[in-house]
Amino acid sequence: MVGNLSLKPPTSLNSLLFFNPNPFYKTPIKFVHGFKKSPFFIASFSSSSASVLNNNNFNNNNNNDSISLGHLTRPDFPILHQEVNGRKLVYLDNAATSQKPSSVLKALQNYYEEYNSNVHRGIHFLSAKATDRFELARKKVAAFINAKESSEIIFTRNATEAINLVAYSWGLSNLRAGDEIILTVAEHHSAIVPWQIVSQKTGATLKFVNLTEDEAPDAMDLLGSLSRKTKLVVVHHVSNVLASTLPILDIVRSAHGVGAKVLVDACQSVPHMLVDVQSLGADFLVASSHKVSDSCMEKPSFWKPCPLSSVAER
Repeated sequence: MVGNLSLKPPTSLNSLLFFNPNPFYKTPIKFVHGFKKSPFFIASFSSSSASVLNNNNFNNNNNNDSISLGHLTRPDFPILHQEVNGRKLVYLDNAATSQKPSSVLKALQNYYEEYNSNVHRGIHFLSAKATDRFELARKKVAAFINAKESSEIIFTRNATEAINLVAYSWGLSNLRAGDEIILTVAEHHSAIVPWQIVSQKTGATLKFVNLTEDEAPDAMDLLGSLSRKTKLVVVHHVSNVLASTLPILDIVRSAHGVGAKVLVDACQSVPHMLVDVQSLGADFLVASSHKVSDSCMEKPSFWKPCPLSSVAER
């Protein structure tokens, strides 16, 4: 049981600035009701959360299952300190965007008050400080998803732009007539449209995997569809509509076995489960920081390191 408040899982990418993720990743939050085996890590145990624990006699109460993650972290989110129709506001639309804790709001305010300046565009004090913080955030994101190097992290405006970046750089340079791109019918439209356009421009063929009777993408059908013609597999990790979880590790291994690359939409998995990009082995992975209680500014995407020539290997 985790009862030590010195353990502070990150509320967001900004709160990672002074956070060492390794001890937390190895420690499941067993007291979270309903998620006893899952290392959820979007909670931030601030002083206000600590007071909640103290008020509930956390360390001495045997009924710890009644303490929910929402109850613990509600004090950290100012937007929830209001009533709607005479009741405390409850927000459930985290699949679209998450609310921001005080630590993130303060970090944004601190930026605009102390070192607002262009990143990588100046040599004066404010620009240098902003650039240092920007690159520090890149390192923290790398640690958050266990990337090998911070250079593997690319900031874009959103996950849609990240997917388009892969499509219009790697895709247009490497796909040709006769090649196949495999997707599921459950992909977000932003993960489908770019490849429709790329297929029209290159002559590559799109192949879609349907759902099973349980209304989840048919992973076995996907694996069976792989062939030497397959050059790219585009799949979600967790569906934002079906909540289905695909076996990414198996998909990556099988795809790599036929020489194909894999792009993973991890917008729903990164906020809610441990994502280790080195373990998954995907070639591209996109996520949205604003779904992890971070600001709606840059969003991180992960690319495996490769020589620049590989972008135009054909």
